[in-house]
Amino acid sequence: MPRMDAQGFDRLVARARGLAAPGRRRVLGLAGAPGAGKSTLAARLVERLDGLAVLVPMDGFHLAQAELDRLGRADRKGAPDTFDAAGYAALLARLRAPEPGTTVYAPAFDRALEEPVAGSIAVPPDIPLVVTEGNYLLHDEPPWSAVLPLLDETWYLDLDPAHRVPRLVARHIRFGKDPDHAARWVHDSDEANARLVARGRHRAHLVVPMD
Repeated sequence: MPRMDAQGFDRLVARARGLAAPGRRRVLGLAGAPGAGKSTLAARLVERLDGLAVLVPMDGFHLAQAELDRLGRADRKGAPDTFDAAGYAALLARLRAPEPGTTVYAPAFDRALEEPVAGSIAVPPDIPLVVTEGNYLLHDEPPWSAVLPLLDETWYLDLDPAHRVPRLVARHIRFGKDPDHAARWVHDSDEANARLVARGRHRAHLVVPMD
């Protein structure tokens, strides 16, 4: 992941731990452009919180590849309209109000398959903090605009494109794209999404500079 000094990470852990107080479920969102380090930082935070948090990524709400093909949107996978945004907001609303004795199951996204996988993440009712991460948590157009009011706090991860873009190309190659295809995909699709994501930066409670 992009580097962060130990003190900076410890401050984020302490801030997240403050949200994980018993008595009320809270939801922390990590937003940022593709390749900014959201999923890795979210996983590290949850690991350091020692059972106080569960990670529920937005990417579990990607539309299936067959549906993207049907809609003619396979070449823009990752754009706002290639997710079930209303379904994501509905899950967040449910997670904010846990029912005693009821575990909620959330979908995950399998990067090897490039497909969402239903019922992959268990969220027990006694977990005080849900951490969620994704591109469009700060997006202000419906149906995505329903997401931000469901988050108790949102952080925007800010990484210079000079570092973020090569990292993103390398990730696509790692998951099966040839280098030319990976570079074209980042230029034509991911960076278009990144420009849209950046519009929401000012709505975050905290901007986290990544190195």
